[in-house]
Amino acid sequence: MSPPSANPIATTELILGNSNKRFSGVTSTMLQVLSRQKSLVSVAVLGDHFLPSEMSSISFLTLAKYARVPLADGRHRVFHARRNNEMIQALILKTLFRAKLKIVFTSTAQRHHTRFTRWLIKQMDGIVSTCAAAAHYLQSPPNIIVPHGIDSTIYHPTANKEESWSQWGLPGKYGIGIFGRIRKQKGLDRLIDAALPLLKQYPDFTIVITGQVQSKDQAYFDTQMAKVTDAGLQKQVVYLGELPFAQIPSLIRSMSIVAALSRNEGFGLTVLEAMASGVAVLTSDAGAWPEIVREGIDGHTVASENMMDLSATLANMLASPESLISMGQQGRQRIEQHFTIEREAESLVNYFKTLNF
Repeated sequence: MSPPSANPIATTELILGNSNKRFSGVTSTMLQVLSRQKSLVSVAVLGDHFLPSEMSSISFLTLAKYARVPLADGRHRVFHARRNNEMIQALILKTLFRAKLKIVFTSTAQRHHTRFTRWLIKQMDGIVSTCAAAAHYLQSPPNIIVPHGIDSTIYHPTANKEESWSQWGLPGKYGIGIFGRIRKQKGLDRLIDAALPLLKQYPDFTIVITGQVQSKDQAYFDTQMAKVTDAGLQKQVVYLGELPFAQIPSLIRSMSIVAALSRNEGFGLTVLEAMASGVAVLTSDAGAWPEIVREGIDGHTVASENMMDLSATLANMLASPESLISMGQQGRQRIEQHFTIEREAESLVNYFKTLNF
């Protein structure tokens, strides 16, 4: 057995999977929680994708060599996986390399898992889910439900909404933002179809679209923008392209409404980001949003595919800009009380400790 000084993870208590080379909501969640967890426990990250400069990664081979040595007091380390391939990595370490690990998987998907994923989940030592809707799709109840949190120091209200809006040089007075990669799943078409009949009546509102359009989704996006052109509303619907991540918090807080109208969603951080930024939200009933948004208080949630309800709800929001301010304020308070990144990190670490951590 190697002496602790020769083991680069001798004191590491928590190993985080980081296997996706493409930045995603899962990556964002991992990084935000990591920023708080590293002050609570000793953390190592398997994979260097998008890690901040002050956080180093560790290789699979290093883990394979040294993770078989338990912590000094005999405890096992916890490997927290959020993807199938991370569960596979952890299982290989545990079964083939005899790593002293307890493996925890966080399930956010609101769909039935494949047979292989169900098998992987059965091999886990612990299961976390992020909301009741996601937990419903598991064959057995999760050990704990820990909703995602948001960094309320990055996503925060603006002191002057009018000034924040004007800094972007956009037309009108009020923004209706929709964020994230552009594809049918995310529901841009729903917003366009509901808003176009209303925008001429409310010329002070501008729809602001941002996010990547992949080649496979280009036709979908072009169809939505063609609707805008046909309606003669190009000045009230603006596409900003894919912006650097650092600009997104500022853009969100300049909005008066953030729309999140996905057809399906694992959890949906956009709504938390908007509420933390003091912005009223308009959401579908996908993801955890019905569990987060208090109807008529922080914003509104409409049933998926109910376009009549969506159109009527949006019309009411546009007719009362003053109420949007109050909704944004209420949303900020809800995030501070229930959905901070500190709360998520502490809840996860406290659960890991129950697994001989």
